Amino acid sequence: MKFNPAENIQDLQYFGEFGGVNPSISDSSTYTFLSAKTMFDTFEGNADGCYLYSRHSSPSNLYLGEALAALEGTETANVAASGMGAITQVFLQFCKGGDHIVSSRTIYGGTYAFLKNFTPKLHIETTFVDITKLDIVEAAINKNTKVLYCESVSNPLLEVANIKALADLAKKHNLQLVVDNTFSPLLISPVKLGAHVVIHSLTKFINGSSDTLGGVVCGTQEFINNLRNVNDGASMLLGSTMDSLRAASILKNLRTLHIRMTQHSKNAQFLAEKFEADGLKTVYPGLVSHPSHEIFKSMMNADYGFGGLLTIDVGSLDKANELMELMQFKKIGYLAVSLGFYKTLFSAPGSSTSSEIPKKEQIEMGLSEGLIRFSIGLDNDIERTYHMMKNCMIEIGVLKK
Repeated sequence: MKFNPAENIQDLQYFGEFGGVNPSISDSSTYTFLSAKTMFDTFEGNADGCYLYSRHSSPSNLYLGEALAALEGTETANVAASGMGAITQVFLQFCKGGDHIVSSRTIYGGTYAFLKNFTPKLHIETTFVDITKLDIVEAAINKNTKVLYCESVSNPLLEVANIKALADLAKKHNLQLVVDNTFSPLLISPVKLGAHVVIHSLTKFINGSSDTLGGVVCGTQEFINNLRNVNDGASMLLGSTMDSLRAASILKNLRTLHIRMTQHSKNAQFLAEKFEADGLKTVYPGLVSHPSHEIFKSMMNADYGFGGLLTIDVGSLDKANELMELMQFKKIGYLAVSLGFYKTLFSAPGSSTSSEIPKKEQIEMGLSEGLIRFSIGLDNDIERTYHMMKNCMIEIGVLKK
């Protein structure tokens, strides 16, 4: 049967403690046991259904984890207090001193900084590659490589990873393929394409209201158990635990994800086509001109479009800043990092979300100073929004009348 993540979420049904249509929020940091033996068994990981301590797990976090596992089609999932909390625990669970990672070079700046600047302190090295060139990816793999890492749709250049092909490489070299799917929830299902672990920053599209941080690791029961292990689990010992109230809030918002992603995609597709027709250098996976348009089409769950992210290049950082400030003044959206909000967000990633990447490397990967990343909102009349944006571009000289 065709995998449909929205239906998987829809079919989940939880009842609150008193029959509520939302599950009750677990407002406890620690949990009692009726016998000392059960407490011992729980510490040893042999007492299913028992709760020990909220850093390990809680009912609210497990409800959200089950829903996110259904979204990605994995056995289970482990939620964290932030996207970086999810990403870092995965690398540190898979790798030890002397190990090696092959990573896409176009990734979120925080992930890049962790792999470039932090993990070398633990004697874990990373080679950054153009993830779209499979021969270069394979050439970077050595006898110490443990993880192959990419983003389904990269931040901020919107490169598309060929997950099926990368999964074949991972299998050939006995590697763990870890995919950050933050930009494309519902649109792409990496595990169904061969990935071993899928990560999301829940802060973005999945939550969708820019009011909380969160992350998730979706994978096998064995791997998630390892993350939570009280003796050597990276999740348990690093302590990146989500608060139960936040977990309950994100679970509520997850139920409307299919509606929101469809509208984000519809609006972004409209704007991308208009901007490209206006002569702007526009990158969006839904455009035929995107170099990986066909690869995206071959992987996508077709009901939800090509996502809510697009970029344009206006030539210089000064022009980019001038345009973004004017668009904010005209109430088109917000000059802000992050994505997935109901209103459009825009930023110049070279000086914001990707600023951790050295300028020389930004230039090598094609990240220009004039690049603006848009997270397109849920605007009801996107044609009106387009005309407002175009007028701003005309006003500052990016476009002519």
